[in-house]
Amino acid sequence: MGGQCNAHREASKNWKSIHHWKPAPRAIGIDEIAIHKGNDYRVVVSDLERGRPIWFGGSGRTEADIDQFFADLGPKKSARIELAVMDIWRPFRTSVGKNAPNAAIVFDKFHIMRHLSEALDQVRRDEYKRLQGQDRSYIKGQRYTLLSNRENLSLDGRKALKKLLAANKRLSTAYLLKESFGQLWSYRTERGARAFFEHWKQSLRWQRLAPYQKFARMIERHWDGIAAYCTPGNKVSLGLVEGLNNKIRVIQRSAYGYRDEDYLKLKVIASFLPALPQNVRLDPH
Repeated sequence: MGGQCNAHREASKNWKSIHHWKPAPRAIGIDEIAIHKGNDYRVVVSDLERGRPIWFGGSGRTEADIDQFFADLGPKKSARIELAVMDIWRPFRTSVGKNAPNAAIVFDKFHIMRHLSEALDQVRRDEYKRLQGQDRSYIKGQRYTLLSNRENLSLDGRKALKKLLAANKRLSTAYLLKESFGQLWSYRTERGARAFFEHWKQSLRWQRLAPYQKFARMIERHWDGIAAYCTPGNKVSLGLVEGLNNKIRVIQRSAYGYRDEDYLKLKVIASFLPALPQNVRLDPH
């Protein structure tokens, strides 16, 4: 315990010396991460070009929480931000529009695909309620199989998925539509992306997939934040935010013994910092 306390004190002393090295980001990713059980979130802002988080804070996922990041960054650096990648979450968008007026907003592919996975899961539940007997038995207990990436499934899992999709035409259609939707982010022009989306929507006709129709309407309402990714300068890694958050969760699990949340924040940021130049000495004062 004494070692943890000493490390905490030393890290706190050195934080100010490290903090001023934080670069002015051109492209940021904004996400939230659950800090405790329940709806207790903290905001994580990442520099997408340098591949590391640069801010961890707030007390939830409100507009005021994101405003704290921009207040810490300062108006000059905030004005230099050209791109902000985030989930379809109004408080995030509102704060960026207010504090970083030059930033194009791009909605993160992995968050959008998560919304589509939720639509697929709703189709699964609807089918389970609709069917009886043997037809229902094919669906029971197959949620993980249906929602997982095919490459992550075991051989038995792939066989179960094949059997499930062969037994239920509506689930098979929903699954294929979900798999194909990821192509949307491969287009280099908005025109190409829009043509793909219109074709994808046409595929929903007569399919009786109400959750997918709802998803398509959500995409329509937020099209600008998807089309913005087609701009060449906006082609940042959309999977980076998700990857960083997975690493942060590992840090969380290893830091459950620390009750001081400030230390957890420091540990998250410091874990991704580049190595200090050998000729630089941190000033403990």
